[in-house]
Amino acid sequence: MIKFFDVLRKCSLFDGIEDENLDKILHCLRATPDFYDKKFTIFTEGKPVKYIGIVLSGSVQAVQVDYYGNRSILTETTPGGMFGQAFACSGAIPDTLSYIASEPSDIMLLDCNHILHTCSNNCGFHQQMIYNLMKNMANANIELHQRIEITSKRSTREKLMAYLSLYAQKTGSNEFDIPFDRQELADYLEVERSGLSSEISKLRAEGVIESNKRHFVINM
Repeated sequence: MIKFFDVLRKCSLFDGIEDENLDKILHCLRATPDFYDKKFTIFTEGKPVKYIGIVLSGSVQAVQVDYYGNRSILTETTPGGMFGQAFACSGAIPDTLSYIASEPSDIMLLDCNHILHTCSNNCGFHQQMIYNLMKNMANANIELHQRIEITSKRSTREKLMAYLSLYAQKTGSNEFDIPFDRQELADYLEVERSGLSSEISKLRAEGVIESNKRHFVINM
């Protein structure tokens, strides 16, 4: 567990909690990390979610597949991030959504009930964690609205540039690496991969962007 402490300190669930209490928290929550291979389904569509996942290494994608087999990536969670918290807290079942390891990953699963209900030890950190959890879900809701704003654009070019512009804003730089390969980016933007590749080539030819695999530069 010690090797993941630096990552856990970055997790918003533990904001405002002293380092010396972190080990006590994990013991109280009975938290242990597990390793998942690439493409392993951690939470499956149609089944209740009882745990909140924290990515310690690797990454996890929220993937939705519609009736016709079209695949969309809704979110990508990287080390220090959480996933599944909305379903775990609400008790709602993700009917069309699965959480899948997009690469070999170490994941910590926390029983949501152990967070929302104080234990017999009356640990003082529970109220802080509940506050952190609510704040995290509010931020996740904002990110979902941002994605809706991107995917609501009419053309593949508009969707791509909206995504790249938002990512540049988040990183504070016009040069950055995105978390998706080409197929994953197409799934996130809800466009065809061939059309996406064509638009990237056109934008490069026009000098609007530079790109190499996941690396992008927006020429200002």
